[in-house]
Amino acid sequence: MVTLKAGSRPPWVGLGAAVWVTIASGNAYNFPLYSHSLKSTLGFNQQQLTMLGVANDIGENVGVLPGIISNKYPPWVVLMVGGVCCFLGYGVLWLSLSQTVSLPYWLLWLALCVATNSSAWLGTAVLVTNMRNFPLSRGTVAGILKGYGGLSAAVYTEIYSGVLHNSSLKLLMFLTLGIPVLCLIVMYFIKPCTPAVEDSADRVHFLFTQAASVALGIYLLTTTVLNDVLSVGTPVAYAFVAIMAILLLAPLAIPVKMTLYRSAPRKSELVGRQDDFPSQLISEPLLTPSLSTSNLGGFQDNDYSSDIDMLIAEGEGAVRRKKKPKRGEDFTFRQACAKADFWLLFMVYFLGVGSGVTVLNNLAQIGIAQGVTDTTILLSLFSFCNFVGRLGGGSVSEHFVRLVFLQ
Repeated sequence: MVTLKAGSRPPWVGLGAAVWVTIASGNAYNFPLYSHSLKSTLGFNQQQLTMLGVANDIGENVGVLPGIISNKYPPWVVLMVGGVCCFLGYGVLWLSLSQTVSLPYWLLWLALCVATNSSAWLGTAVLVTNMRNFPLSRGTVAGILKGYGGLSAAVYTEIYSGVLHNSSLKLLMFLTLGIPVLCLIVMYFIKPCTPAVEDSADRVHFLFTQAASVALGIYLLTTTVLNDVLSVGTPVAYAFVAIMAILLLAPLAIPVKMTLYRSAPRKSELVGRQDDFPSQLISEPLLTPSLSTSNLGGFQDNDYSSDIDMLIAEGEGAVRRKKKPKRGEDFTFRQACAKADFWLLFMVYFLGVGSGVTVLNNLAQIGIAQGVTDTTILLSLFSFCNFVGRLGGGSVSEHFVRLVFLQ
């Protein structure tokens, strides 16, 4: 059984750490940065390169297995598998591009599938965990994390041009070693916590996180353009990357503020920590049972209160009643497959994402065909627009969900 960390601060620590993992999970967006090197160094034609793009998409979007594992094992297991996929997949690509070993085409295709499948493992681990830690703000949390995922291409572009000096070989080495090391560092902080109870301060915290992500997006787009137009020197490029890292740390300012300026504990937090209190300090129970097993016969006496009493009895374990989940509640995989909503969302995602990844996979070739040898600006623009759509979609969906519940 998973031990839940209690308190209002741990969920925000996990969200701040999840931002870094979400950025790392955008490794599949890097294909335009090294695809031209695969084509020129290994002698691939356009059709072979397109099929490698298909492998990139299959690996990134096949996430059934990570979803099943995330429901049975703690997040660190999912993160570990994602890190191993990165190490093995991108390691094989690096060996081939560096011409250390000569590998057949089919093996490179499988290696790229494994490498980009790490995106599904990493993204599932942080998204599922944080949506459970913030059950009252799922849309906002999903929008924030998916928004940072959209910015990942711009973050990698900043590192690629500023630190790696536009070297595809160094980029593959960075993906091979950097992402697994990051997973090892943050996996302690990404864990299930006692669900946060939203209050007015949480709303401000979410607005701060969203503002920090918008500032990061504008900064990345601006610095990428400046780096290309002005051809800044190495010290300036390193400074750009350092400031980017500071902006990525911005969400961690929330748990730091909670540590320095502690507020009075909420009743929900006291419930989560009641086992830590000495028994003599607890003068009365925090939760008073309203129904016992001795008066279950009263359910039939009052039709109006029967539903409420039944729910209370179910919570106390006195009564068990099988019921199908309603819209907005948690579904098992089999229950979801029987719903039209699931297949509608599946088709919308399949068709909507398909057009985007088609452009992304051929972004380098489109730029070269138009006479643009450096496609970093195109990728940064793509990443920024991707970020705006994701962050806006999460905020808008959360707004309308709250309106429905208020009605």
